[in-house]
Amino acid sequence: MLMSGKKGIVLGIANKKSIAYGIAKACREQGAELAITYLNERFGKKLEPIAEELGCSSRLYPCDVSKPEEIEALRDSLEKDFTKIDFIVHSIAFAPKEGLGGHFIDIGKEAFNVAMDISVYSLIEISRVLKPLMSEGASILTLSYHGGVKYIPNYNLMGVAKAALEMTVRYMAEDLGRDGIRVNAISAGPIKTLAAAGIGDFSFMLKWNAAHSPLRRNISIDEVGKSGMYLLSELSSAVTGEIHYVDGGFNIMGMPAVEFDEDGKPHIAWNGE
Repeated sequence: MLMSGKKGIVLGIANKKSIAYGIAKACREQGAELAITYLNERFGKKLEPIAEELGCSSRLYPCDVSKPEEIEALRDSLEKDFTKIDFIVHSIAFAPKEGLGGHFIDIGKEAFNVAMDISVYSLIEISRVLKPLMSEGASILTLSYHGGVKYIPNYNLMGVAKAALEMTVRYMAEDLGRDGIRVNAISAGPIKTLAAAGIGDFSFMLKWNAAHSPLRRNISIDEVGKSGMYLLSELSSAVTGEIHYVDGGFNIMGMPAVEFDEDGKPHIAWNGE
C-alpha cells in the first residue's frame, strides 16, 4: 500500500481508456484517496461509475480549465473534503482540429492560443491555485508525448504544446522544489484514447511504434498507471523535473531496426512478423 494515507486530485479522465484512469486506478490500488474532475455535465454522467469504482463518488467535481472560476471552486471543494492534498495528476490537452493535420505553417493564432492555454497554461494555473493545499513532499504529474521533441506526422500543434509543457515541468520543478513539491511528466507511447482519435493516421502510428520500439509492442494504460503511481509516491522522493518515458523504448531509437531476407533485401518486421 505505497499510497496509503495519500490524497490527490486527478484531472482528465474521460473514460476507462484514458491514461488518467490508468494512473488513478494504480494509485487507488495502492491505498490513495482520490478526487476526480469532469469537463461538463455530459462527461460528468459518464464518470459516475468510474468515480464509484475509485471510491470517490462524493468527490466528483466539475472543472473546465478554461474557466478560472471553476479552478477556484475546485480548490474550495478540495479544501472542504481533504484539507490537504498530496498529489495532482494533470492529464489535459486540446488542440482545435485545424492544428492536427495539414500544413503546420497554416495554423491560425486562435487555434495556437487555445492549444497552449488548455494544454500548457492550465498546469501552471491549477498548480498555483491548489498550491496552498499541497503538503510538503507533494507531487505534480502531467502527460507528454514524443511529438514534443521530435517531428510526428499530423501531431503538429500538439507537438509544440507538449514541448512547452515539458519546459514548464522543468521551470515549475525549480520553482516549487523549495517548498518540497516535485513536478514530473510521463511521455507515454501512443495509446488508443479519446484524445488520440483526433490524430490523423493514428492506427499507423501504433503499428510504427510497435515495429520500431525495442520491446516490439505498444504499451497499455496500466503500464503508464504504474509508472505514474511511482512518480506520485515516496518511491520517487528525489525525482523532479523529469520527463519519464513509458513507450517500450521507442524514444532511444535513431533509426528503425531492419531485418534482411534471403536475397539481402531490407524489410521492417511488424511485431516480429
